[in-house]
Amino acid sequence: MAVFPQFERITWFDDCLRRRRYPNASHLAQRFEISHKTAQRDICLLRDRMSAPIAYDHSRRGYYYTDDTFFLPRLPATQEEMLAVLVARRLLSRSAGGFIGDAFRGLCMKLLDSITALGLDEARLDEAFSSYWHGYSPSREGIFRTMVEALIQRRTVRMEYSSPGSTESTRRVVEPHHLQHYMASWVLIAYCRLREDWRKFYLSRIDGLDILSETFETRPRAQWAPHVEGAFGIFQGAATLPVTLRFTPFRARWVREQVWHPSQEVRATDDGGLELTFPVADFREVRMMILQFGADVRVIEPEALRNEIEREIDRMQDLYRTMQSS
Repeated sequence: MAVFPQFERITWFDDCLRRRRYPNASHLAQRFEISHKTAQRDICLLRDRMSAPIAYDHSRRGYYYTDDTFFLPRLPATQEEMLAVLVARRLLSRSAGGFIGDAFRGLCMKLLDSITALGLDEARLDEAFSSYWHGYSPSREGIFRTMVEALIQRRTVRMEYSSPGSTESTRRVVEPHHLQHYMASWVLIAYCRLREDWRKFYLSRIDGLDILSETFETRPRAQWAPHVEGAFGIFQGAATLPVTLRFTPFRARWVREQVWHPSQEVRATDDGGLELTFPVADFREVRMMILQFGADVRVIEPEALRNEIEREIDRMQDLYRTMQSS
């Protein structure tokens, strides 16, 4: 796995110094096919940023170590690993009120300083990578930070929660077990003492949040895992059923490249379309997905979902007929 090019050059130069070969900028430039100016910058970085004890011997026209006990700092990560950290900051920067972005920025700067030879600064990162989400619900920084603290410390929290289905908020005391980053929104899976059952809470809908002094014993993963994994989308459950959608040949060209669920099954149809089958525990989200494809998709099964789509189409037709007649 490749390491950073500048660090590779400095490592080679360090080896030459250690062997008392008296390397100089011309040797470095010739060895790595770089300009003399770039080579000189590498040597300055080694001396000034890495505090290497080097001196120039005019009689030998090269550099040497004045202290042979000096060693280069170890590169803490490969280029791919470092890039993964940097890109993760970009992906998560907006969804927690800037908190994750700020925290990652500090970490990235520490890593940059520790290796000193990235060749990739923050400005270049912002220019080279971006992420975009729409329709997500960002959480406030204070809410996110407090919930993370409670989650790690296994502390119960008291919160005011507003549900879209109600005009009034409710006060809940919950045991936070898991934070899920779903479509750029943060969702808490917690045991709700008011409902005496597991619930999902969008952090963006929490109005007030206090960490209580009481700690709790984490419940077995098997209890809350069905609320995170197994079925399609955010709505999970222990019981699932297969949904099969048939896409037209036109739309199949896009859907064929997509992953809707890890256990999905894709079958080509004789007309060039495709059928997509995946497990679903709740129709709400998949219904919205189906409607966005319009006449390019048809529900094959289950019949209950197909009936829901038909009723929704009828309501849409009534709505537009009413608009035309008014």
